[in-house]
Amino acid sequence: MQTVVLVLIQVLIVIGLSRLVGLGFRLIKQPLVIGEIVAGIMLGPSLLGLVAPGIAATLFPAETIPFLNVLSQVGLIFFMFLIGLELDPKYLKGNLDIAILTSNVSILVPFSLASLLSLGLYPLLSNSSVSFTAFALFLGAAMSITAFPVLARIITENNLQGTRLGTLALTCAAVDDVTAWCLLALAIAVTRSNSMIEAVPTIIESLIYIALMVTLGRSFLKRLATHYDRKNRLNQLELAGIYMAVVASALITELIGIHLIFGAFLLGAVMPKHPAMTREIAEKTEDFVLIFLLPVFFAYSGLRTEIGLLNRAELWLLCAAVVGVAIVGKYAGTYVAARVSGINKREASALGWLMNTRGLTELIVLNIGLSLGVISPLLFTMLVIMALVTTFMTSPLLEWTYPKRLIQLDVLESISEQEEIVVEAKSPVNPAISTQNYRILVPMANPRTQKGLLQLAVAIAGKKLESTVVHPLSLIELEEDYLFQSTPLEADRLIKERRKRLDELIQSLEPPEVWQMVHPIIRISQDVARETAEIALLDRTDLILVGWHRPAFSTNRLGGRVGQILTTAPADVAVFIDQGKERLENLLVPYSSNIHDDLALEIALRLLFNRDTCCLTVLRVSENELNQNDLSHEFRSVLERLPKSIRDRIDIRFLEAIEPMEAVVAASETVDITIAGTSRTWGIERQTLGRYTDLLATECRSSLLITRRYSQVTSHLSSLLESEKIHNS
Repeated sequence: MQTVVLVLIQVLIVIGLSRLVGLGFRLIKQPLVIGEIVAGIMLGPSLLGLVAPGIAATLFPAETIPFLNVLSQVGLIFFMFLIGLELDPKYLKGNLDIAILTSNVSILVPFSLASLLSLGLYPLLSNSSVSFTAFALFLGAAMSITAFPVLARIITENNLQGTRLGTLALTCAAVDDVTAWCLLALAIAVTRSNSMIEAVPTIIESLIYIALMVTLGRSFLKRLATHYDRKNRLNQLELAGIYMAVVASALITELIGIHLIFGAFLLGAVMPKHPAMTREIAEKTEDFVLIFLLPVFFAYSGLRTEIGLLNRAELWLLCAAVVGVAIVGKYAGTYVAARVSGINKREASALGWLMNTRGLTELIVLNIGLSLGVISPLLFTMLVIMALVTTFMTSPLLEWTYPKRLIQLDVLESISEQEEIVVEAKSPVNPAISTQNYRILVPMANPRTQKGLLQLAVAIAGKKLESTVVHPLSLIELEEDYLFQSTPLEADRLIKERRKRLDELIQSLEPPEVWQMVHPIIRISQDVARETAEIALLDRTDLILVGWHRPAFSTNRLGGRVGQILTTAPADVAVFIDQGKERLENLLVPYSSNIHDDLALEIALRLLFNRDTCCLTVLRVSENELNQNDLSHEFRSVLERLPKSIRDRIDIRFLEAIEPMEAVVAASETVDITIAGTSRTWGIERQTLGRYTDLLATECRSSLLITRRYSQVTSHLSSLLESEKIHNS
């Protein structure tokens, strides 16, 4: 088989498997990169070579490995350029003195421990062709490094970018990145010259090149940003020039004697951080690099990882020692330095786990060390295991130390404080009448098209007799790893952009007095349905009001995320299918005496309380003759408690019909909104499965609100009825 054909088949397998395994790890809330690294290891001697050596030899013969190496090196060059491009000086804002101390101690402690460990590992895992100094430097650099891209992604996913912990972690990681790469450059220089003294010329040349790039290079690149301001885009010629500069800079650092990745990283770091231009360069570069080239690097690394080399108990003990030193050194150094700087225990501990993230950055260091021969295949395997363990443990340990519910609670508490200020300053509600807010959570996928949903939420909440709050919830879902969009600064930009759109929507509501009850919550999210449920629980939400949107691959109107929220949210849920009717004057509740229809009735009655012009028709349909006694006890007890002004606007109709659904559809033609509970009677089931699913949603002639009751204890009228009683007394 021709070599080129075989290499293309290898690439095909590598990309497919890395995506598949990566998505599997995303499902267990782990970074995609761990799955991609594992996929690379699976293709190597650790799994495929072990269970099917013949297939492994056929698919990955020795003569094709150099081609994979070339592709992986190209991928590394541009990935390091992207890392430098994303390393914004804005990450160094605030607490810089604390960050420098914490970062340097978090490098010094694991580096020192690694140097001590080298005394024992060097005789066992190295040979005389490698100097002890080079061995200790490489091991120290491997133990000290933090993967800035993975850490930044974790911070974004956990919505920590605006917190003190997130800001401090990003600053520490940025300082750590620069320091660790300098240590690695020193280790490479010493390895290639075989002594510290002979490495001095290489170090001097490197410093001169860095100085030139920071001064002349940055000055020249600023003109590119000025040029971009005039055109607001980069053409192919300009992008080609940038890519040529990346390769040229990589070649210069390789010729100097450190490594080509440093030149690419340096060019990215000195690029002007013009937000729009940086975004365009990143978006045009990252897809091909992350989808095509980096998986090849993972496969190349996996082919060099032989877990089978750890074939004795003492070798596994050595591996455990390597992992333990890496974890303890990084965590202890970070924790102690943070505590000395005045950071509280919880944040210092969370910072320690965040700084333990190593990920892909560690793999880059290890491959350089193995290529230079400074670390053996056995030590390489141990360190790959260390990289996987430390990256894998970061998210669960962060969750244990600083749970998401505490982060969300901090956000909600800050919103609640704003609500209290607004209520004290503007609300006409008597505190003696209402001591607790009635809260509606409104998940909004697209604020531009969901004004009707928010208007309905405000109408249900009302502002007459009780204190009410409406929370438009906008969750920004990041589906990919390492994209520029997932960096904390870019996430902040997306949040600000979404907030601006929500503010414009809120200010379009009438009358302006309702603005004060609407308080948006905007978050980054991995799982919209789960995050909605968590926020509803923490916010003590009374009602989740969600809009319907047509699923891309299904005719089920209550499927997808809407279905997930319906079935999992720990609160009463209502799904709004908007037919574009802005009036909310004539309401219809088809009633079949179940808890979901009881919720529909309560929401309709809230609208009657809050809107004096509203009229409600309650339609009781059955195949048999009905009378007043056929109404449920709950229905009758609610009606008895209502003030006369509300009862006078309720029309209860009893209708005998063979097909109740047809009667409801016919009645919906003359109303503005139909409010129905989830039941088979109305062609809706809570599980949203089967032929009955969303039949009313398909046939209804008016706007439709579908209600699902979570708890029979929750009452949407009790505070209104009490307030009415006090108000009239």
